[in-house]
Amino acid sequence: MAELFDRVRDQIFEAIEKDTLLLPTMPEIALQVRDLTDSDTATVMDLANLINRDAAMSARMIKVCNSPLFRGSREVTNLQNAVSRLGMDYTGNLALGLAMEQMFQATSSMVDQRMRQTWKHSTEVAGIAQVLAQYFTRLKPDQATLAGLVSQIGVLPILRFVEDEDLAIEDEGLDQLLETLHPILGRRILERWRFPESISQVPEGHVDFSREVATADYADVVMVANLECLNDPEHPFVKQDWSAIPAFARLGLNPNQSLDDDEDLSIQMKQAMRFLGA
Repeated sequence: MAELFDRVRDQIFEAIEKDTLLLPTMPEIALQVRDLTDSDTATVMDLANLINRDAAMSARMIKVCNSPLFRGSREVTNLQNAVSRLGMDYTGNLALGLAMEQMFQATSSMVDQRMRQTWKHSTEVAGIAQVLAQYFTRLKPDQATLAGLVSQIGVLPILRFVEDEDLAIEDEGLDQLLETLHPILGRRILERWRFPESISQVPEGHVDFSREVATADYADVVMVANLECLNDPEHPFVKQDWSAIPAFARLGLNPNQSLDDDEDLSIQMKQAMRFLGA
């Protein structure tokens, strides 16, 4: 297994260096949403009409709008009202992130399962990151949600490579491969997609537990959210000394106390994770 891991890792590193590794392209709907929200003249109606072309995304937006986190006095039943309630920025960033879901699919069952697990984990991280940003920072919750959703994007080209090469790599070796390479590739993908540096740095930054920055940023909230999502006591991240991770201090959190201990906060996080799920 070690020999196969080394060979695959070296092949991918070589492809990265030569810029020959096939990186995913941003979904068309995501490109259109970003172009629209970047426009100074775009309206709520324009954004609603665009998202309405994707029935699944449209339904998800209405679901989010009617979730306990955003619910108003009346239930929203159409997309235009949903966009009005959520706001252009939140709707645009959420649509941008959710558009990535269609990319986390494969033909082989093993790779497809991995991709779906990765996406599920990303939605959980995004939900917690949104709540952390809202309660413990001055960061924008919608940007934190997007940061969580794209934090694992670097997994995609690795799993595609494993599938295309029909590699029979065991779970342990694949885990190690993903943990080693996905942060590097994630940053490269987001830079190619022209994401701002505050988001592009998240794939690498959220696993750099000793990083020092002046104030809490999106990598911090995604880092803490990711750690909170891990249930495996044997995971190397869980075995870290969380008290030595500066991100907790920047968020004003006690690393030795579970976020679930705060009942209201726990409810908010569970609601956020639920509405981001399919």
